Amino acid sequence: MRTSLRLNNDVSPELFIRVAQAAEDAGFDQIWVSNDLFLRAAPVLLAAAARHTRRIGLGTCILNPYSMHPAEIAMAATTLQEVSGGRFRLGIAAGAQEFLGWAGIARAEPLARTREAVVAVRALLSGGRPARVPGAGERWHDEAYLRVPPVPAPIYVGGMSPRMLELAGEVADGVLPLLFPPEHFPTARDQVVRGALRAGRDPSTLDVAACIWCSADERMDRAHRALAEKIAYYGPSFAPYLLRRAGLDPSAFDDIRAAMAAGDPDRAAALVTPPMLALGVAGSPEAIVARCQRLVALGARHLSFGPPLGPDVVRAVELLGARVLPALGGRAGSVPC
Repeated sequence: MRTSLRLNNDVSPELFIRVAQAAEDAGFDQIWVSNDLFLRAAPVLLAAAARHTRRIGLGTCILNPYSMHPAEIAMAATTLQEVSGGRFRLGIAAGAQEFLGWAGIARAEPLARTREAVVAVRALLSGGRPARVPGAGERWHDEAYLRVPPVPAPIYVGGMSPRMLELAGEVADGVLPLLFPPEHFPTARDQVVRGALRAGRDPSTLDVAACIWCSADERMDRAHRALAEKIAYYGPSFAPYLLRRAGLDPSAFDDIRAAMAAGDPDRAAALVTPPMLALGVAGSPEAIVARCQRLVALGARHLSFGPPLGPDVVRAVELLGARVLPALGGRAGSVPC
């Protein structure tokens, strides 16, 4: 069993370093951080953490080829591989249309752009030229190559839609499917497998993470509250098909959306219902184990725990390491219970 943590890039560098150290001590295999626009830069956070950790893998979830050119993505990836001693994992995806819109960036042809970015970045990291790789587009010049020694990094593709997950199966080394609810894992995995088989690849070689939202605390109410705040912020923007798949009517989020628009996040969080909370996993370590054991029974071999993680992030990581990972067959950590 492989395990990882995912954080939003709203955390300070100091806190991210602390969480990365706690995750390493707890036995997690990887830690990932998002690169949402107008927050902190994921490559900088990972470079800082690389200097304060020894074993844990470090990844971006995700960099997008719209706000960051694939050449710059390759530059960041190769440098982070050097800084981390080969522990870096590169997450690429189309990115959130809403966030890109804030910067006036149009997200045209997300599947084609993501495929092109993966092909181009992989060529660059291998010491090649994207212009010589089929599917890498026509804009690359013969001088488009990295002037540093090649240091390939595993490339993961993130996504939720069936077509993006199929694309991940076709071109990626790993996949970061966001699961709402977590029990959607078999469907997401099958979509990845379909893409891999279509490309003539062996699906068993892909690292397919079961990416869930998680909130852990000894007190159930505190764990639920932290997850409710997350769902109140992001839930209203979820695609209607995704909500219906979870048994939720998109209109159920209308009052939450109105409360957020009125600048009342406390009321918005209070309006989050138990079925909405089921989009993630929240509660005591024992409650989290029970829910995650279902994922393991469904075939998950990489459990990825994402934000909010809990009202106290470092303590939540310690709880997960001491009382959740051992029950799920993960790496044994060294943190106290």
